[in-house]
Amino acid sequence: MRIFTSLAELKAAKGEHLGYTEWREITQNQVNLFADATDDHQWIHVDAARAKDGPFGGTIAHGYLSLSLLPSLMQQLYRVDGLRMAINYGLNKVRFPRPVPVGARIRAGAEILDVKGTPSGTLSTLRVTIEVEGADRPSCVAEALSLYVPAEDF
Repeated sequence: MRIFTSLAELKAAKGEHLGYTEWREITQNQVNLFADATDDHQWIHVDAARAKDGPFGGTIAHGYLSLSLLPSLMQQLYRVDGLRMAINYGLNKVRFPRPVPVGARIRAGAEILDVKGTPSGTLSTLRVTIEVEGADRPSCVAEALSLYVPAEDF
């Protein structure tokens, strides 16, 4: 894990790749719970019998499930010290180039694209790529925005 001791240190790391998280299995239980939370019970996600004969050969995770894992995955890659708070500010581009089969293992890597001051705090843009173990292309590529408010601002 990369630990930044200040926002200035984070800004100086612009262009740096932060490495990769540990592999994490996506389970049918996770997919079912996400379906319940979002009311998205499409058969490709929750009906294993039907999905077996479907286009993916089994159930797949929701793309937004993969996306919702970004905060927990990023906690494995880096931390910025000296903050009052850090806020998930939004996303720029998000793409889901390939599905995540249930039972597959994923990991994330991230690159710091930009870090800049704003009236509300310091805004970072990271390109996060979620990979499926053994796959030839990523399952999710997103530009994630985080807003950091230094402790001294409060």
